[in-house]
Amino acid sequence: MGDFTLELNDEQQSVREWIHGFAADVMRPAAAEWDEREETPWPIIQEAAKIGLYSLDFYAQQFFDPTGLGIPMTMEELFWGDAGIALSIVGTGLAAVGVLANGTEEQIGTWVPQMYGDASDVKVAAFCSSEPDAGSDVGSMRTRAVYDQATDEWVLNGTKTWATNGGIANVHVVVAVVDPELGTKGHASFIVPPGTPGLSQGQKFKKHGIRASHTAEVVLEDVRVPGDCLLGGKEKLDERLARARERARSGDGERVKNAAMATFEASRPAVGAMAVGTARAAYEYALEYAKGREQFGRPIIDNQGVAFQLADMRTQIDAARLLVWRASWMATAGRPFTSAEGSMSKLFASETAKKVTAQAIQILGGNGYTREYPVERMHRDSAIYTIFEGTSEIQRLVIARTLSGVPIR
Repeated sequence: MGDFTLELNDEQQSVREWIHGFAADVMRPAAAEWDEREETPWPIIQEAAKIGLYSLDFYAQQFFDPTGLGIPMTMEELFWGDAGIALSIVGTGLAAVGVLANGTEEQIGTWVPQMYGDASDVKVAAFCSSEPDAGSDVGSMRTRAVYDQATDEWVLNGTKTWATNGGIANVHVVVAVVDPELGTKGHASFIVPPGTPGLSQGQKFKKHGIRASHTAEVVLEDVRVPGDCLLGGKEKLDERLARARERARSGDGERVKNAAMATFEASRPAVGAMAVGTARAAYEYALEYAKGREQFGRPIIDNQGVAFQLADMRTQIDAARLLVWRASWMATAGRPFTSAEGSMSKLFASETAKKVTAQAIQILGGNGYTREYPVERMHRDSAIYTIFEGTSEIQRLVIARTLSGVPIR
């Protein structure tokens, strides 16, 4: 027999149990309160920092897990606890991935630690890509970055939206257009250091779900950042732009790496794992409820109409987890997503979360529709997974294009 296994090793199981304990003992008891307050749960983030759960070291260890399962395992357990609080804890990670995917070693070492702070003074970071008129259509991005050669500074102007931690972050990573004629190939990512003049928070959104996570607009008005805040450096950017221009002139359709897309590609399986965690939480609650709730003299789980729903829910959750694990392993092993496996995992897991949480409400009946029971909140939270970091429609488009080789629109 070979060495193939789907079991977590002893170390992974120990970490999983540790995270699960924090989710059960710290996050869940506070979930309803912070959902109602619609505020960043700083005390919970600080508790996570105190035990090392909110730290660069911890996420680096999980990111470099040779099996690829460290990050999806972490995400599933945290989002099993509560999606809104969990996103407040892990939202910094998207900005960190943006730097890890595109930055130099010096930039990574300088800026990523400042995104987290320390246990006595926790910080958060924000990744700013979407705009009011450019969500899924990143080609319509209007935020501009213009290089001022005299001062070796980049000047940023524009408005970003749907930014997790936007405006309250210590460090912002901003995607901007440096060459409008090249479309998405003319984009680059920039670090905006703490306290930089011209960056301000715009509208803070009151959301349907994940309400403990701060989501807001970020306004950039003549924001000047040093030249070394361009992720990857200017020499690398100039080379990339030159290649893109040459291919545009020759009609060569070979893909040129886009900074924002590189970040999303790296994070899609992790989003799938978030969805799996929320779906599993709703399923487990509905299962226990169905065992204890009696109607017509017997537990409602004795009815096939309920039992079969629970069977389908568990099957879909396990299938979603396997897709997430496959994509995560492939990414770590350097296997290309030749069939858009990353998008597949995100698509199926996010759709599963919406379906499973809706079924959980149905099993609880009227109780499930009230805020006295957590499945109502889980259902509201689940709606975001089919929207952020690429809608379900965009995932299907990516998958279809990858499978067919046809530029489907």
